[in-house]
Amino acid sequence: MLAVNYSTIRSKLKEYCDQATDRHETVIVTRKNEKNVVLLSLEKYNELVRASHNAEYLDRIDKSLEQIQQGKIVVKSMEELEGMANG
Repeated sequence: MLAVNYSTIRSKLKEYCDQATDRHETVIVTRKNEKNVVLLSLEKYNELVRASHNAEYLDRIDKSLEQIQQGKIVVKSMEELEGMANG
């Protein structure tokens, strides 16, 4: 991970973009008043988004398992479900 101030990255943007994409570096651009931003490759960004979604799904599964363990389930036969759909 690199930290670079705004003025430096402005003058060497291509170099830092290459580091983010070719070397998989995360570049923190420091700015006044803690208004920092992060530069990273699209590939790394997509990985983070996928990981975030996976964490949400895992949380839902955990909550469902907890409900099952607490007996908070409803059992329906296939006929009952079909009747609800056609009802």
